Amino acid sequence: MSLEVEVVTTSSLGDRTYLAHDGSLAIVVDPQRDVDRVVELAGRLGVKITHVAETHLHNDYVSGGLALARLTGAAYVVAGADDVTFERLSVTDGDAIVVSDRMRLSVLATPGHTFHHVSYVLQSAEGPLGVFTGGSLLFGTTGRTDLLGKRHASTLTRQQHLSVRRLADLLPDGAEVWPTHGFGSFCSAMQSDAPSSTIGQEKTANPALRLEADDFVSQMLAGLDAYPAYYAHMGARNAAGADLIDLTPTRIADPVELRDRIEAHEWVVDLRSRKAFAHRHLVGTLSFGLDGPMATWLGWMAPAGAPVVLLGESAEQVAQAQRELARIGIDRPAAAATGTPEQWANDESDLAALPVATFTDLAAARAGCPPHGLPPAEVVLDVRLVEEWRQGHLEGAVHVPLPELPQRATELAAGVVWVHCQSGYRASIAAGVLTAAGHRTVLVDDDFGIARDSGLTVLVERE
Repeated sequence: MSLEVEVVTTSSLGDRTYLAHDGSLAIVVDPQRDVDRVVELAGRLGVKITHVAETHLHNDYVSGGLALARLTGAAYVVAGADDVTFERLSVTDGDAIVVSDRMRLSVLATPGHTFHHVSYVLQSAEGPLGVFTGGSLLFGTTGRTDLLGKRHASTLTRQQHLSVRRLADLLPDGAEVWPTHGFGSFCSAMQSDAPSSTIGQEKTANPALRLEADDFVSQMLAGLDAYPAYYAHMGARNAAGADLIDLTPTRIADPVELRDRIEAHEWVVDLRSRKAFAHRHLVGTLSFGLDGPMATWLGWMAPAGAPVVLLGESAEQVAQAQRELARIGIDRPAAAATGTPEQWANDESDLAALPVATFTDLAAARAGCPPHGLPPAEVVLDVRLVEEWRQGHLEGAVHVPLPELPQRATELAAGVVWVHCQSGYRASIAAGVLTAAGHRTVLVDDDFGIARDSGLTVLVERE
């Protein structure tokens, strides 16, 4: 049997885990915290996991590597230069990990995303098949280089350029590229829609392989935007090692407890779609729908250790959210409730709706003719990130990036706030924050790409 590589995707965080096997034995690369998915896959394939390998100490999620290794009895492979508190199979540049007579991994030092980052070349009896690149060479880009602090960013960016070129020089054009990041993760310098890639394809498209070092460094550093605040805690958590997560059902709260928690300014989170939230919701709750990157934005905005309460239409919704939050270290919600807003409320006064508009409606409102039922647009708020704002924003809009809004909502002028983002997801979160701060709010639930065609003036700071 030829070697096979299976992909376990975590689309909510924009990452991938890999299981490579020869039909009998397997190695897992960069597993997420919820390792039951990998264990189930290995069982379905009928393979034994002998090695669990990390390309680096991750910043965007709590690794399941140590727990998976202990659960399966596998060797836990981590770069020897990383300072960790657990036993591991220490590897360095040039080492080989023999899994079977048909499968082995060659270790290559590829610093840049982190100082001690390594990549693993998957070797069969016929030669290299591909490379697990973690946060080094990604599809059409590389892993970002500023997660260890701005003071290291320039040095790491130069190392990233050298590392990617080393991979391209050592591997044949047909070798597959298997990155961990790059599918929505903020660990990626840019995002890609490509489902797969090879070394040869990257040579024609990847800036790290097309630009000289100085130009690559300048372009990389100029394009880096903010990243989630919880990243600051992930590296240390992974250096310490994480145990298996507890995904047992969360305690159910009644309407009185929910009201008490809302009045205590806890993070009571509505997991339904933003359309359902706008139609009717519990006053004081925030919209973090499971139809978007809920964990990323909630983990970014909620203070570390803050109690989180989950409201879902079903126990399955709550369980899904609980799993996603555990991946970034929010292990146990304080409480949960399922059903409808009417079931979560003490009485009708606990319920509210949110006005929803399009960019066409906004254009009409700014012209002094708001559509029937909508208030005037006295303040237009853009909650996208800085780079998005620079690439195009509405004339006269106020800019407050969503992660800063809880602390800056009081800065906004009095009046009705029409809030937008790129698609509507973040604007829905912002609407809840604004309402809680006492603002009358309209949610612009629309694609920013059509704003100019809707009659609005879009200004560009960076082409």
